[in-house]
Amino acid sequence: MKKSKLLPLAGMMLGFGVTALTGCDTYEQYIIDSPDDLQEKIDSIYDANNKVEGDTITIPITVPNCGADDNSSTWWTEFSQYFTIPANRLLHLEFYNYGTGENNWNNWNLCVCNGERDGSDYSEYFVLRSDAYGWGNTDYNGAMIHTDYADVLEGDDMWTTFREKMQGAYVYMDIDHSRTGNCYVTATHVATDGTTFVETYEQPVSSTADINAFLVCDASHFTVKTAYTITSKVQAVDDEDAVLLTISGTPEALELGATEEEIWGDAVATVTFADGSTTTADYADLTFTMPDLTTAGTKTVIVSYSKTKLGNYGTPVAAYYNVVLNNAMSGMKVVTMPYVTTYYFYDGVISPVIPDGLELSGVYTDGTEGNVPLSTVTFSSLNPVAGTQDVTVTYDGGSSVTTTTFQVEVKEGTGVVGAMDFLNGWWTTFSDDYVVAAGASHTFKMSVYSDNLGNWHSPCTILRKADLTEYAVLRQDNYGWGDGYGTAILDCDWDWDTFMDNINGSEVTITVTNNGDNTANVDYDVVYANGEVHYQHYTGITVDSADLQTALVTEESCLILHD
Repeated sequence: MKKSKLLPLAGMMLGFGVTALTGCDTYEQYIIDSPDDLQEKIDSIYDANNKVEGDTITIPITVPNCGADDNSSTWWTEFSQYFTIPANRLLHLEFYNYGTGENNWNNWNLCVCNGERDGSDYSEYFVLRSDAYGWGNTDYNGAMIHTDYADVLEGDDMWTTFREKMQGAYVYMDIDHSRTGNCYVTATHVATDGTTFVETYEQPVSSTADINAFLVCDASHFTVKTAYTITSKVQAVDDEDAVLLTISGTPEALELGATEEEIWGDAVATVTFADGSTTTADYADLTFTMPDLTTAGTKTVIVSYSKTKLGNYGTPVAAYYNVVLNNAMSGMKVVTMPYVTTYYFYDGVISPVIPDGLELSGVYTDGTEGNVPLSTVTFSSLNPVAGTQDVTVTYDGGSSVTTTTFQVEVKEGTGVVGAMDFLNGWWTTFSDDYVVAAGASHTFKMSVYSDNLGNWHSPCTILRKADLTEYAVLRQDNYGWGDGYGTAILDCDWDWDTFMDNINGSEVTITVTNNGDNTANVDYDVVYANGEVHYQHYTGITVDSADLQTALVTEESCLILHD
């Protein structure tokens, strides 16, 4: 069964060298250089797919020009107006898209949320980029982004063609807030040469409460021409069979006597349906085939799920996992120390223990010994006091509780940026600013603690004037922005497959050098917790050497500065 989709070219209207519908019966001229048959092509698509009769509510355009014309507006600094979309309404937008053409994401970005950005209960459903990428809440699913770019955008490099076609493209965007509790986005781009290419996305949202949508600049700008709403085009959702069941977070080892509920523990079962959408299955909807739980050894548990997307019974899908059942533990010892044995604190802020690299061995009542998985033990908290401290490792098997200890060194740092709960949002926590005189350097040394959920959950360096006008913002992950960033030469040796997993517990030294010739360099020297060494260099950033200062900022991570 295939899910109903919005027509990929729905909402296509007159755009280049022709007229564009701005309401039910109001027309306005937009003229640019375009192929002679572009009007006929767009008229045909519009007539076939988007006839509207008496249902249009026109929205006045209060922010027609979004972002600086020179594309200098950096991420999350310039926005369109808010567009409210009630349930069972479809928002139709039309706008010209412009960007630097430097990166795929320097084009339109769409945010769908529950309110306004400064609201106390503001939260985002998702952010969708024009380059088939995005993020969002727990319902976000990148697999639901679909495009025809590979078929339409010809050339040796599809993304090079994409960046070219997006410059001056006229965009028709439908954001359909279906009362089924889903949001459907269709963005149709018409390049100045008539090339048409489409991106779609869908995600669950509130089925009753209004949702808000707005466009976001990122070295890009938009000219908004049309906005109106009509009745939703999706009044019902076709059902979908489950096609895949994946399981994560299952216990690695338990003691004999564990119950079936303990064998599952806090695991999560994720169901993928035929349309690519996913959901987390309720425990009550899972069926388990349990092995013999009365003897020690590795046991295989089979899990199945047999419901469709709409909750009807359908073709079942299954998965399995292994769990080790041991006899009761009588002793435990440290075989290999963890990678991180030195911690820094500042103003009462200190990291939890980072167990990576730690190896434990357990002794069981039957005389056997074996590895103790780190997921089965807990660690005592560190105290924000300088000196040597014991860390207590506790294994609670139900019928037995066993402990062991190892020592770490705790030192006082010189400052902190961010929060140890990793709830600090972007551009909310900063270090002090430091003046960097011509011919001089400033060095930051820090221990980095992160949730490891994004490459950008790591240190960022700001170069700016004394009045806080920015030259550039330079992230640890080979990315930045700002007027001065345009002249920077980037060099790094990252393995992007492992970058994100190694942020937490790393030691980072950042050196900012004022070259004295109106350029600056920023160098990241990084030592992962496991001892692996890497670098990130930015050379030739344009600054005013007579007015340069630097500071740190971070997102969903914590930096403890130290000597």
